Amino acid sequence: MAATLCVKYLPKQGWLPLTQSVRHGSKAVTRHRKPMHIHKQKLMAVTKYIPPPKAAPPGAYITATNRVQEENSLVILIKKDLEKLFQNCRMLAVVQNNASNAEDMRLLKHRLYKHGIYVRFFPNKVVQSFLSDSIYCNMAPLFIGPTAVVVSKEPKVKEMLMTLKSSPQMTLLGACIDNTLLSVQGVVHYSKLPSVAVVQGEFVSGLVMLTSNTASMLQRNPTHLSALLQQYIKQQSPESVVEKAT
Repeated sequence: MAATLCVKYLPKQGWLPLTQSVRHGSKAVTRHRKPMHIHKQKLMAVTKYIPPPKAAPPGAYITATNRVQEENSLVILIKKDLEKLFQNCRMLAVVQNNASNAEDMRLLKHRLYKHGIYVRFFPNKVVQSFLSDSIYCNMAPLFIGPTAVVVSKEPKVKEMLMTLKSSPQMTLLGACIDNTLLSVQGVVHYSKLPSVAVVQGEFVSGLVMLTSNTASMLQRNPTHLSALLQQYIKQQSPESVVEKAT
C-alpha cells in the first residue's frame, strides 16, 4: 500500500517536475528615464508639434450665401446729393452735435447763413458707404455718432470758427478744404492765412519793386558815364585851360 502511494507521487521518466527552481542573475534596471535639462524641456515644449484641427466634413454646415442688398431710391438720392456737395463746395467741415436743442440749432443755422454757409444732415451709414468708394475715404472715421456737415462754396474758415465758438454744443472734428483733409489744428492754421487778394497784392508789389530796381541799376552806369564824359569835356575846353594858366 505504501509502495503504491510512493510510486504514484514519484515523477515519471520523461516528465518535467511540477515546480522548478530557476536562479536568475542580477540585471541592470534600464527603464528609468534620464533627467532632461530645463532648457531642453522648454525647447521641446515650444517645438512640440500641434496638429491642425480636423476640418468639418462637407455638408456639416450650411453654406453662407452672400446676399447683395439692393439700395433703395432714397439712399441713391442721398449719395447723389453728397456727390454734388463734394464737387461744388470747396469747404466741407464735420461737426459733432452734443445734444443741442432745436433753438440752438436754428440760431446756428441763421448765423452761418449770413456768411453763405449751410448745415446739412446725412445718415452716417450712407455717408460711410459713399466715402468708401471715393477719393475722400479718409473722412469716413469722422462720421460716428450725431454729426452734421457744414458746407460752403468758398472756404470761409474764419467765419465758421467764429460762429462755432458761440455754440459750445457743436464740436469741430475735421474738414476738407480744397480737396485737402485737415484736422482741427490744421483748420485753425488755415484760418490764419491771408486772403488771396492780399497775397496777390504782395506778389505784384514785389514784382514791381524788382523791376524798378532792375531799371535803376541798368540806368545807373550810363548816367554815371555821361556825367564823367561831360566833366572831361569841360576840363579839355580852352576856357578851362586859360583859367588853369592864370
